[in-house]
Amino acid sequence: MTIETEIQELKERLATVERRARAAEDYVAISNLQRTYGYYVDKSQWDQVADLFARDGVLEINARGKFFGQDRIREYMHHFGPAEPGVLMNHIQIQPVITIDPDGMVARGRFRALMQVGRMGGEGLWGDAIYENRYVREDGLWKIASLRAYQSFYVPFDKGWAKEALPLMTDFDDFPPDEPTESYPVYPDIFVPPYHYANPVSGRK
Repeated sequence: MTIETEIQELKERLATVERRARAAEDYVAISNLQRTYGYYVDKSQWDQVADLFARDGVLEINARGKFFGQDRIREYMHHFGPAEPGVLMNHIQIQPVITIDPDGMVARGRFRALMQVGRMGGEGLWGDAIYENRYVREDGLWKIASLRAYQSFYVPFDKGWAKEALPLMTDFDDFPPDEPTESYPVYPDIFVPPYHYANPVSGRK
């Protein structure tokens, strides 16, 4: 093996290490971005939520419809109102599966949100949703390009998922979406939100 060949191999190995390091950094950044979204939603920090989206971002939660662009996303989130004493609205972001395109400019992520929602002296709910999101690198930062939350279930806290389940949440009468959402079944029925990734072992989708 010549010195030139060794140098070329070292350059290729270094490039591979750099790509893997960037991918690891991107994974952490995207995971932090999604979890930050959850913390802001918990405390009704709607402007902070909207700032996490790309300029032409899309938001679609449950069957409440699609909202296009940061301004519309901000309007929609503010429709939920400010934080109030005695109101609990936890959205715990877990189970990330993140795939990043080879060019490092676009990524997709599947997350789960476990929700504890309620008002002191009123109704309390358990909730669960699956996110299938798209992220883009914009101005050097990862941002949410499309957030799609599929409602799995909402159930009364005092009864739990063994006795009662709420229907799919639809759009607000006084705040119509830019586009409607296609309906889908929720618990106790079975629905699997489409995976953006293939089986990591078999390669099947």
